[in-house]
Amino acid sequence: MHEHAHDLSGVTSRLRVALFLTIAILVAEVVGGVLANSLALLSDAIHVLTDILAIGLAWYAARQAERPPTLTRTFGFHRTGILAALANAAMLVLIAILVIYEAYQRLARPEPVESRLLFVIAIAGLIGNVGIAYYLHREQSHSLSVRSAFLHVVGDAMASIGVIFAAVVIYFTDLYVVDPILSVLISFVIVWSAWQILRETVDILMEGTPREIDLNEVAAELGRLPGVQDVHDLHVWSIATGLHSLSCHILVSDQPLSESSLLLARANAVLREKFNIEHATIQFEHQRCGLVCVLNQGRLSCQ
Repeated sequence: MHEHAHDLSGVTSRLRVALFLTIAILVAEVVGGVLANSLALLSDAIHVLTDILAIGLAWYAARQAERPPTLTRTFGFHRTGILAALANAAMLVLIAILVIYEAYQRLARPEPVESRLLFVIAIAGLIGNVGIAYYLHREQSHSLSVRSAFLHVVGDAMASIGVIFAAVVIYFTDLYVVDPILSVLISFVIVWSAWQILRETVDILMEGTPREIDLNEVAAELGRLPGVQDVHDLHVWSIATGLHSLSCHILVSDQPLSESSLLLARANAVLREKFNIEHATIQFEHQRCGLVCVLNQGRLSCQ
């Protein structure tokens, strides 16, 4: 059993701080949305609530990823973050549907909005979201769940800019219909974020080849190593974001075990340095696989 855990202590501490800051933004936007009677601000507050859940799930997933492998979870608990990201994506879609429905109601019956309060709360939300996004940006490469939380916050920052624009328009024109229209645009941002997360989580759960890795290039690099005649039965997949695994068969000439050990070390170095593949299972063969082997009365015969 191999250790696969990354050092995520910095990630968990940043997520914890981001969580408390996001809760503060939520309280401000809910109070401000009610007082200003703004659906756009309340829909943004709902998005902030999903931020809290996303960051909370990412924090929990990072804590789980720090746990060592066990006999029943030999790759550790990294997939916890993938499941958290999938839950976030589903939640985002549901929230978007609810906001669009409420916006439809308000388009039919626009309601007055207190634009000055809307402007002040949106400015505060923008500053908070930009700060949190900057705080999480460096850590998003470590985990898909952290990246999903980051996308939540970026989407919120974009929504805050839209709310500021709506507040200015309403203040000068009294066009209250701008508020529900903006909430629909925010919903599109939410759906876009959900799609980005969903696509990558499905790829990982289906054990698809990581998008940044070309299998033909991997086979070509391994094929250039001294003594390698052929590379086949090649598979590359992800346990979690940035944690790739590989298995393959390599056809070599009949050689001493010491030479095979040296070739294995070279192959692992190539995979690690050029493709960021840390865990590889390589089977050497001196003739192409396809033999049918049968164990009969303690003796192994192959044809």
